[in-house]
Amino acid sequence: MLTLVRHGQSAANARGLMCGRSDPPLTDTGRRQARALASGLPRPTRLLSSPLARARETAALLGADVPVEIDPRWTEMDYGDLDGQPMTALDGEAWRTWQADPDHVPAGGESLAAVRARVAAACTELADEAARGEVVVVSHVSPIKAAISWALGVGIEIAWRMYLLDAAVCRIDTSGPVPLLLAVNDEGPLHAGTVQPA
Repeated sequence: MLTLVRHGQSAANARGLMCGRSDPPLTDTGRRQARALASGLPRPTRLLSSPLARARETAALLGADVPVEIDPRWTEMDYGDLDGQPMTALDGEAWRTWQADPDHVPAGGESLAAVRARVAAACTELADEAARGEVVVVSHVSPIKAAISWALGVGIEIAWRMYLLDAAVCRIDTSGPVPLLLAVNDEGPLHAGTVQPA
């Protein structure tokens, strides 16, 4: 199984900012989310992470018995000049331009098509291993959306039709002739270790 975990909450996420290559740490809530995931996820046979601190910290808090491997292909999209800005920093025309063209590059940043290419290569490399074991990747919104588009065999333009929660889990079964998307935004692992009120 290829299990994709979005990192826990950071201060930028909590404020609704576009957070690409800037590197804010997890909030206390984000750390609690990561620790809760530790008891809800299967024990990974391999654990990979984006190089950004919020993903690395989430991966470390999973308490896995295997080392955390850093793979830069799983880093968040580079938003360039928009990094750290609220979504309202773009007007309607700018949003339409971005959504209409997967090759559009925000000033100083990276296109969604480029994210899709690097993530698809990473997924293809992990597919055989994930068919035999539990491969967990801790990453970010755009790379996880790119992995979902890879699994579905569709273009990255579907990214605009998805929303991913902090610390949510997506699962892709790679054991068959084509990848199968089994779960998106699964919060079950996040709550598996919590005590429910009586």
